[in-house]
Amino acid sequence: MSQTNEITLEKVESDRRVLELLAQSFPDVSSASSEIMNLEAILSLPKGTEHFVADLHGESEAFQHILRNASGNIKRKVREAFSKQLRESEIQQLCTLIYYPERKLQLIRAEESNLNDFYQITLYQLIKVCQSVSSKYTRSKVRKSLPREFAYILEELLHESPSDDDKQAYFNRIIETIISTGQADAFIVALCNVIQALSIDQLHILGDVYDRGPGAHLIMETLRHYRNFDIQWGNHDALWMGAAAGNDCCIANVLRLSLRYCNMATLEDGYGINLVPLATFAMETYGDDPCTSFGPHIDSESNVHTEKTLRLIARMHKAISIIQFKLEAAMIDKRPEWGLSDRKLLGNIDLERGVFVLDGKEYEMKDSNFPTLDAADPYRLTPEEEELVQKLHHSFVVSNRLQKHVKCLFSNGCMYGVYNSNLLFHASMPLNADGTLKEVAVNGHLYKGRELFHRIGMLMRSAFNDDTPDNERDYATDYYWYLWCGPDSPLFDKSKMATFERYFLVDPSTHREEKGHYYELRNSAEVCDMILDSFGVEGEHRHIINGHVPVRTSAGESPIKAGGKLMVIDGGFAKAYHDTTGIAGYTLVYHSRGFQLVQHEPFSSAEDAISHGTDIVSTTQIVEMSQHRMRVRDTDKGRELQSQINELMELLYAFRHGIIKERTANNP
Repeated sequence: MSQTNEITLEKVESDRRVLELLAQSFPDVSSASSEIMNLEAILSLPKGTEHFVADLHGESEAFQHILRNASGNIKRKVREAFSKQLRESEIQQLCTLIYYPERKLQLIRAEESNLNDFYQITLYQLIKVCQSVSSKYTRSKVRKSLPREFAYILEELLHESPSDDDKQAYFNRIIETIISTGQADAFIVALCNVIQALSIDQLHILGDVYDRGPGAHLIMETLRHYRNFDIQWGNHDALWMGAAAGNDCCIANVLRLSLRYCNMATLEDGYGINLVPLATFAMETYGDDPCTSFGPHIDSESNVHTEKTLRLIARMHKAISIIQFKLEAAMIDKRPEWGLSDRKLLGNIDLERGVFVLDGKEYEMKDSNFPTLDAADPYRLTPEEEELVQKLHHSFVVSNRLQKHVKCLFSNGCMYGVYNSNLLFHASMPLNADGTLKEVAVNGHLYKGRELFHRIGMLMRSAFNDDTPDNERDYATDYYWYLWCGPDSPLFDKSKMATFERYFLVDPSTHREEKGHYYELRNSAEVCDMILDSFGVEGEHRHIINGHVPVRTSAGESPIKAGGKLMVIDGGFAKAYHDTTGIAGYTLVYHSRGFQLVQHEPFSSAEDAISHGTDIVSTTQIVEMSQHRMRVRDTDKGRELQSQINELMELLYAFRHGIIKERTANNP
């Protein structure tokens, strides 16, 4: 039995108050001893499987499929169980059933001539797969994953073997009764859901659920009901959180990006944002403007919009962009300490000649039609724009579903996380050129490293706390915009956000955004070690895991950096990035044998998967394998359990030496 602390009378006396509280749950030697045995057994189980994903960007179907197939882990389990018994097509059929049980069963019932035979074979197969994925968990944990209506029978089946002669008739009779009572479909669905649930022990999301793809709200709704996940907020998440807090600059950016990628579904269907006022304003103001630079980025194959609709979207896109630049100018004036005065650019437009003038140099413009700009005061909102901003502001702050999803982000997230010797954050760590941690001002105080991340996380929460003083809450709400585009923001960390230049200036040199020092220095193992030390991350094999910057796999870039100390797992889930990265996302899998990086090809659709058995084609790269199989005792959870064991051992000592009296039926 493991024991890390020597028990002495002095230590027991000093911990007496804690031990007396513990004795309320374990009142005698027998109950305390039983719990120690239970915890010691758990420590010897294999480590649960962790899945890391980043930059989902609204690709809900691909995300759902990866959850359902556990990044290929379920197919691996099925192959291990049946590679000598089933053909590849049969393995794929079984896997598809596990991923989409209800919808696949509908097809099977329509096509299968002998349903009872199918049910019997399939139930045996699913039970075998379920036994495999549940083998690394305690019965108690497995029991919690079982649906209440079938919990007893499922538990019996999972812990009995049909090959055991003494129990074969019992096992077979259970299967026959499930079929004869008409419960086969419901039972198959239950088994498939349990297999999915037990195939991922912990899900880590390294930010950017939002923007680009059409289903961010669907991803968030899935996460709201997911068992065990954490999220490290990304810049796009912060933008939507700021919009929900009522930051008008964030609201304008959210709308602009949604229109840029023709993604109104999240706004209108997901969160009930009323876009009619914006559409009306755009038609009235830019009705004769082709808005060529504002045509939405859309995949021609999946485009369902008419030319008329696309023209309207382009006009809405331009309208909200001009409003955004005006709102941002007001924020820059309000917060001069952020040093963003060079981002006030509307005033550099020569409206008469249609050129942009900066530091005495003239730049050709792609678009010079600005009906809402006043040469004498270019940053002033027109009365119509002011009214529109108020309506849009109201739509965001009263969206009940958006507020619920932001609450979910707060309940399960933070700026960073440390799990099993892995430091997780979305984008960057502000660094000086020499690789030291950079001090960043937040509300008049300087912070760096872990303290900076912690302070920002607290500030973000305070924008939603009713008991925050008004001036602090106002600053916190404003700060969301700085997180989105501020040079020293850990979620951005670039010299500028060149949105205006990309829309309006022909010269490509003006579009450049210089990245912060972290993006180069993260290739250094010494710098990574310094960062890990500053966050108190310990362990022989420790890592930094990031997302944010798409890895250009097609150009030969590797996601593994600094000799394996850092992994960047943004492989481009969003379709908008597929041409850039050459793939469709990564999943990093950390199981009891080590790390594996799963590289995904584009996902067609759930309908294809169900009808034709197609799956996300994935290739696996072994990143780091352990010589011995990791156990629960090697994890953060194991250290917590060991602490509980140590306390219980102290309690036993206290019972046996009469320091604390046992509570029995006769001596309560």
